[in-house]
Amino acid sequence: MRRSTRVGAVLGVVAAAVWVRRWSQPPSGSPIEALSTAQRRTEMARLLARRAADRGFTRARSRLASDETRRRLQADLERREAEDVVGALGEMKGALMKLGQMASYLDEGMPEPMREALAGLRADAPPMPSDLALTEIERSLGRPLHEMFAAIDAEPIAAASIGQVHRAVTLDGREVAVKVQYPGIARAIAADLDNTERLAMLLGMVYPGLNPEELVEELRARINEELDYRHEAKNQILFADYYDGHPHVWIPAVHEDLSTTNVLTTEFVPGRPFEEIYRADRAERERVAEILYRFVFRSLNRQYVFNGDPHPGNYLLADDGRVAFLDFGLVKHFEQQEVEQFAALIRAMIDRDPAEFRRTAEEVNVLRPGAPFEDQDIFDWFASYYELILDDEPVTVTTDYSVGLLYQTFDAKTHAILKHTNVPPTFALIQRINLGLFSILGQLGATANWRAISEELWVWTDAPPSTPLGEEEAAWVARRAAGAV
Repeated sequence: MRRSTRVGAVLGVVAAAVWVRRWSQPPSGSPIEALSTAQRRTEMARLLARRAADRGFTRARSRLASDETRRRLQADLERREAEDVVGALGEMKGALMKLGQMASYLDEGMPEPMREALAGLRADAPPMPSDLALTEIERSLGRPLHEMFAAIDAEPIAAASIGQVHRAVTLDGREVAVKVQYPGIARAIAADLDNTERLAMLLGMVYPGLNPEELVEELRARINEELDYRHEAKNQILFADYYDGHPHVWIPAVHEDLSTTNVLTTEFVPGRPFEEIYRADRAERERVAEILYRFVFRSLNRQYVFNGDPHPGNYLLADDGRVAFLDFGLVKHFEQQEVEQFAALIRAMIDRDPAEFRRTAEEVNVLRPGAPFEDQDIFDWFASYYELILDDEPVTVTTDYSVGLLYQTFDAKTHAILKHTNVPPTFALIQRINLGLFSILGQLGATANWRAISEELWVWTDAPPSTPLGEEEAAWVARRAAGAV
């Protein structure tokens, strides 16, 4: 199946499984109200029928058309499909909207109208009415707004799958961002995922190499964590304390006195949407790419935590030149021995030792014992995930590389070894580095000596700085060690 066709099929599956709820409809207790099973099936059937009819009509018109007309008809079809599918995802909020957000940065091969439309889900989903949002903030915090804020904007500055963000000023004059959860979102997510067997079956039809049951259960568990803003606040405080004073990374401070399970208030970050970096010059793109890489792998190797939602909607280009990281609802905490398992795989890979790599992969349960392949074949298959750090030399990350990893991860028909691999719970979120961070680096076309940068961050190498950003970071580390930060 062609790449664009397959990704379109993924989105069609996701859209077919959603229930569509319009804000303009009269509410029945909550702005997000889970529909009945019968209603969801009706919406499913309508969307499928609408898309099938549109495709059939376009195919019929294309049969006798000229090449130029066929191209125009196909482009128009892709635009209508994007509007239809993304409109459903944007309105429904919750779990399946998150799938759409993930798809928007995982594959450069999808039709451009679909990718562009999906990109809007990352920060510009349709918001809930302003009066309802402000009422929910007031209700959750338990006090009138004027007792907590000198001012609060009625219109949100961002709206996404689980909540939306309003800019405000505290009584003592601090600018803050107030994230409020959509009321009823927990019930809506339960409705999205109440039939896990159906959703797993549909996803498995598109990606035969995927373990859809584990994906759905992982999605359920992680989104349930994200629904608790107190949990997110603890994660964000952990990162903010660690990165305090960092020259390139900005973690907004949490205002715990203005945060609850459903409201999270943090320091406001003046800046620009991350997508603007794609239009910057090469030097600036590579600078930001290195900051992202250092943040992810310093957090993992030195702090033993990983922010598991690496997509552009969670990043901001701060006006002072730093990159701000905004969402900590999905954070994985590791034990030291778990990080050492990752290190053992890396060492076997960069030592070019196929037998040792296989032994280690079986030991940490990412490869099932007795897989019917030679050690070298297994080594070569896994090497794709380590390509950036195999050699001590500059490597350019391309979209072909990041998209190739996506299909290697999911396409068992093409990649037979995939059927004999495993993703144990310890490794589940780490895999998102390959699908999320590397996708962004590919879009940036970033070139760096990723091996040298990694050796600065790996505990077992602890190498000296290899870049100007590394020197600035090393100075920050020294100040922290001396207690000056």
